Amino acid sequence: MTRSTVPPDVAQNRTAAATAAVDRLERAAHTRVPCAPVRDLIGADDINLAYAVQRQLTERRLAEGGRVVGRKIGLTSPAVQRQLGVDRPDFGVLFADMDVSDLAEVPSERLLQPKTEAEVAFVLGDELTEGPLDVAQVRAAVAYATAALEIVDSRIAGWDITFGDTVADNASSGLFVLGERQLTLDEFEPVEVSMTLQLDGAEVSTGNGEACLGDPLIALSWLARTARDLGDPLRAGQVVLSGALGPMVATPPGSVVTAQIGPLGTVPATFSSKDQP
Repeated sequence: MTRSTVPPDVAQNRTAAATAAVDRLERAAHTRVPCAPVRDLIGADDINLAYAVQRQLTERRLAEGGRVVGRKIGLTSPAVQRQLGVDRPDFGVLFADMDVSDLAEVPSERLLQPKTEAEVAFVLGDELTEGPLDVAQVRAAVAYATAALEIVDSRIAGWDITFGDTVADNASSGLFVLGERQLTLDEFEPVEVSMTLQLDGAEVSTGNGEACLGDPLIALSWLARTARDLGDPLRAGQVVLSGALGPMVATPPGSVVTAQIGPLGTVPATFSSKDQP
């Protein structure tokens, strides 16, 4: 992991720094106006402090009536890890109102500066609370998988993020769309899928299962262990977004996106044409 770059004043009052970062990010989310990065408050790569901010934001959403339905894995691409100077993925929390699969259009008015990436979504049939949580165990725990679009978003202006910024900002989570076709892991291998992503009819991104930490099931295993170690393990019925199978693309209002992910088929999304007042 990279050397800590926590400002001296942060070390003196970590609680106050985390609360200030929470307030900044929450204000941006509520006003739909991107904010400055939070690394001036919590540092660029202080993992514990960044996740403390994420937990506080989660607790506030739960207090407002939010319901957790799963997790998303981020930073699964080695290229992105090198760009941010980290050696591990991260994760964020999925809330029920982030699932827009049943809507006719993705509500652009809920987003600040969205980008879309194609992923495999795993739906768990068993708890992942005990045992080695290795690839064999997480494979057995998956009830089925489906194609997914993750619409990532950043409350931080211009996507000017470090590892600490994105973790604190719920791993730059936005919304997600799940496909209709459901396959068990006896019917396909996640690592073997190929992906193409079209934007407004033009192919803009390609990739495969290996681009996701070498295998989407490796990513799921990492998340299962990490979530358990943090005291909030993965539960039966939860959705886990694997991490991107290829590069993300900007999807402003009016965009039409379709991903094809091997035997999982297609998952489309149409973004509403303009922001609402």
